[in-house]
Amino acid sequence: MERKKKSRAGWISLSLLMVLGISALWWYWDADRVESMETTTGVQLKFRTSGDHIEIYQNQKWQPFFAKGVNLGASLPGHYPGELPITKEDYTRWFAMIDEMGANVIRVYTIHPPAFYEALVDYNRKKAGDPLYLMQGIWSPEELLIEKKDAYLPEIREQFHQEIRDAVGAVYGDITLPEKPGKASGKYRANAGPYLIGWHTGTEWDPVMVQKTNQLHKQTKPYQGAHFQATSKASPFESWLAEVVDTVAQEESKQGWQHPMTFTNWVTTDPLSHPGEPIYHEDLVSVDPTHIEPTKWDAGYFASYHVYPYYPDLFRYDTNLQKVKNDAGQIDTYKGYLRLLKAHHKNMPIMVTEFGVPASLGTAHLGNLGRNQGGHTEAEQGEIDAALMKEIHEEGYAGGILFVWQDEWFKKTWNTMRFELPEDRRSFWLNVLTNESLFGILGMHPNKEDVLSIDGDRADWDKLAPEDKKRIDDVKIPGVDELWMTHDEGYVYILAQLQKEFHPESEKLYIGVDTTPGGNKHGPQLASTKLDEGLETLIQLGKESDIRIASNYDFHTRLYGKRYGMIKLKESEMKDDSGVFSPWKLAVGLEMDPPDSKQYYPMEEVVVGNLIRGTTDSNDPAYNSLASWQAKGKIVELRIPWMLLGFTDPSSLQVMSYREEPKAFLTETTKGIRLLPWIVDEKGQSTIGNTQGDALYPVSKLPMYTWPTWEQVGYHERKKQSYSILKKAFSEIETSTATDK
Repeated sequence: MERKKKSRAGWISLSLLMVLGISALWWYWDADRVESMETTTGVQLKFRTSGDHIEIYQNQKWQPFFAKGVNLGASLPGHYPGELPITKEDYTRWFAMIDEMGANVIRVYTIHPPAFYEALVDYNRKKAGDPLYLMQGIWSPEELLIEKKDAYLPEIREQFHQEIRDAVGAVYGDITLPEKPGKASGKYRANAGPYLIGWHTGTEWDPVMVQKTNQLHKQTKPYQGAHFQATSKASPFESWLAEVVDTVAQEESKQGWQHPMTFTNWVTTDPLSHPGEPIYHEDLVSVDPTHIEPTKWDAGYFASYHVYPYYPDLFRYDTNLQKVKNDAGQIDTYKGYLRLLKAHHKNMPIMVTEFGVPASLGTAHLGNLGRNQGGHTEAEQGEIDAALMKEIHEEGYAGGILFVWQDEWFKKTWNTMRFELPEDRRSFWLNVLTNESLFGILGMHPNKEDVLSIDGDRADWDKLAPEDKKRIDDVKIPGVDELWMTHDEGYVYILAQLQKEFHPESEKLYIGVDTTPGGNKHGPQLASTKLDEGLETLIQLGKESDIRIASNYDFHTRLYGKRYGMIKLKESEMKDDSGVFSPWKLAVGLEMDPPDSKQYYPMEEVVVGNLIRGTTDSNDPAYNSLASWQAKGKIVELRIPWMLLGFTDPSSLQVMSYREEPKAFLTETTKGIRLLPWIVDEKGQSTIGNTQGDALYPVSKLPMYTWPTWEQVGYHERKKQSYSILKKAFSEIETSTATDK
């Protein structure tokens, strides 16, 4: 039973005031401002589950609440999450932007520093209208679980339960956490508990670990706790989860509050059967939220899943998902999946707490309806994310929480991580081929991105300080009057002022790039010209524009062809100075054979070296976040991502080596970059000329662009185009309207 919340003690004794101090008292009074319901047992409720939806107590009554949220990471460029670099000012600024976008929930994965909770309480206290609510994640001992493959080990239980106690204390401002590497610490005095919408416990579960845990503990009886229990159908791992969720409930009950409970889950361990999933590992075992139930928890319990439209491959191959069409009449496997998942969780709220696509040049997986993991402009990102959110709402879910608020440079992706060396310097540069770094709605742009716009106008170059750019046409290059270079954390920038107007429709501008000894000293693009030093990559601008990589330098082919045998190799192309420049590609799917897969699937790859002509001026209506070059009159301007030039870490001057070990790539320290530009006109005449006899074109004598290593990064925040698209989409979804589904 429940009764309307009454005003609690409007005074505090003098002795308590002296103990708590003025600041702690302020947090107490602020917390009491939040409207809530008090049960007959004296427990406070703000949110609860009811049927298949979540309710909020507002205006002295319970009403349906749809969560329109965004996940918030813990890192900034140049930092890893464990360094906890985000300040209270950062949080406050972001909260205002998130609020303006129309989101009503912020989800965090783990305990943030005290500044986060202080900023949230501060922001909500000063805000007129509905507050921003918090979904607090509790991080599981993920690495230990994967390593030990037994969730019941005492060391895992001890770590997880301590994390639970710490998280509850942090949210309610009732703990002081000591300093630990990679962990938040400090005095937590801001009570954010009244702004909580729910607890989101754990991380994505490794299926092998789940299966092994179930095998090791077959005789385990279903857990029966104070607030949650496992049903008779529960597996040993699900029973373990029931204890975890119950522990969170027990800890929160000490604060006099109850909030809805959930645990993290994802498609890989969902309770559905996917006969069309090609990889056994991705449909190996189920973790079923319906096998856990609350017993004495008025706030209730709901299911939550991370659901992306491109992973696993069942979104492309499972015919069970190909029976539902969207409003445009297209087969929509994401919508089909949502419908099946919802049907399984009868009379239980279900929320998608991660979804989205990145605005990145690189791609890692292909999805139905072009909803790929990468390869999208900022505008395309917004349109896809908005469509996914709309479908989540239409299918009767309790909410959708978008991944993610800000770009996170430290992230890695399976198809580029082997090429980012040293691994511990990922946060010092932005690899736009690594899609995981660019899921953000708030862009964390490298420092020159809005200083230099790729638009064919040299005015912004002329404004750069002399020490911020370098002219590299000391050796006279036929057809080129001026050649300039600069760089930032994401790109190498080049400006060429040609002697004549450039006509891309009928001419080609080539720019050869030399970063390390080796490479192609001849090739069809060079006609009869031979070089004294080889080129690692070759840029071509014209009707068709791309960047290609010397075939024996191509680390994509070396990994998947030479090492894994998934790509057919031509021995002649693996020799030094083969003369072949190969398209720059990334893997999006590995070759799969039984018994790992149900049938044979060939290797899948996409070309990422295509260079788009356009403008990167974010104020221009024609803005394209993936644009690489533009030409106007005699001016040609371009930016090239570091990795496309062979860099594994530009901050420490590391490029991929031609040498390698049996199981690892090696790097070399580059002395710098040399550029060799030449123009081929409509008649096929080249400005590079022809060498005579044994004479070689002296690439080694060309000027070199150099820069110092860096340990500090420059960047600036800018809302992506996706922000305004999502703002519109969020505004069209009612927060407190019951669904017909």
